[in-house]
Amino acid sequence: MSTTTQLMSAEELFMMPDDDFRYDLVKGELRKMSPAGSEHGSIALRLGAALYQYVEENNLGEVFGAETGFKLASNPDTVRAPDIAFVREERIPETGIPQKFWDGAPDLAVEVVSPGDSFDEVEEKINDYLSAGTRAVWVISPKRRTVSIHRAGVETMTLTENDILDGQDVIPGFQYSVAKLFTRKRAQK
Repeated sequence: MSTTTQLMSAEELFMMPDDDFRYDLVKGELRKMSPAGSEHGSIALRLGAALYQYVEENNLGEVFGAETGFKLASNPDTVRAPDIAFVREERIPETGIPQKFWDGAPDLAVEVVSPGDSFDEVEEKINDYLSAGTRAVWVISPKRRTVSIHRAGVETMTLTENDILDGQDVIPGFQYSVAKLFTRKRAQK
């Protein structure tokens, strides 16, 4: 006896009521994700704030937070929500930022690896982004204290705390110390 899975569309995902969970839609199958842990959220916001400030000051485009869905494929639909995303200014519609999921891939997707993420899950996300046209995927590993940079057709580069994360041709001129991602500033007394 075979069972069939009822596939969901991006539109159905968008219309789901809020239940305090995040979801990805992968080839029409809904994947529930727990809320992020504190370390994860701190790292994502630290880098997201730096990216936002740089992008705004230089009118380069738009930076999106973790709840933003990007529709990467159709029939069946795939919607991914990176921890941070960036879209170049020339790709922003004249009508403004869409109210629903962004139709297409971001130029940059950033994923912060959570303790429960498997290697296969992270690889699947990277492949989904790159196959949909994302120009760079930055994967931050708090456990290893590294950032790996993935680009289509280019060997993966891994940065350590001694390195500087560079926006290259995706966010020209942006630079951020990898060590700052993992170092919390303490108040002076």
